[in-house]
Amino acid sequence: MAQLSGLLLIELALHAAAFLCGIICASALSVTQGEFGGRCILYGSVVYNGTLNLSSSSPVSLCYFVAVISALAAIFCFLSLLYGIYSACFGEEEPERVWLKGSIVLVAVVLFFLLISACILRVGMDKLCASIQKSAAASSCQEAQHRSWVPPYQGGRFYDNLYTAEAAAWVNFFFWCMLLLRLFVECMGKSSPRSSPGSDQPWNGERTPIIG
Repeated sequence: MAQLSGLLLIELALHAAAFLCGIICASALSVTQGEFGGRCILYGSVVYNGTLNLSSSSPVSLCYFVAVISALAAIFCFLSLLYGIYSACFGEEEPERVWLKGSIVLVAVVLFFLLISACILRVGMDKLCASIQKSAAASSCQEAQHRSWVPPYQGGRFYDNLYTAEAAAWVNFFFWCMLLLRLFVECMGKSSPRSSPGSDQPWNGERTPIIG
């Protein structure tokens, strides 16, 4: 087994942590969506007449977008983790600088979509909680979890699930920023000029006179 470098260990740890965050975010949001009959409660509004009722909701594609982005990022991290372990075990050569540039572009694109997903969760939760407070059902979303919902809605843990999804999304975004920084450091290290021994006299061998 090849000796693991510090950067490789950091990269493997970041990929593992980002994988867990992506799975947690997608799972928590999907559970919440299932408890409300498949409706996306982000940016939704509620009414209160003794029981909470979801009067309006966002398009289902909005929750699907956030869940799919988190799941795809998690899959990418899982595959990268497997590749990193394989490279460490079999001592595969280091990636070329061109490959690193492509990875930087890919990670930057993923970061962009993760940022959008985290913002959707944050703003969507704020609007939902504002609607709950306006309906006088509860003073906060966390308190509204103890209120009953109109069947078949089951909102006993909707705030905890949404908060978990949002927290995981922002932590995942942070880990991907660290991955981008790690790739950038490696790419800059490969771009530094390296002089080989005897490079100042490349024609010494050819200048040796041939006798006889």
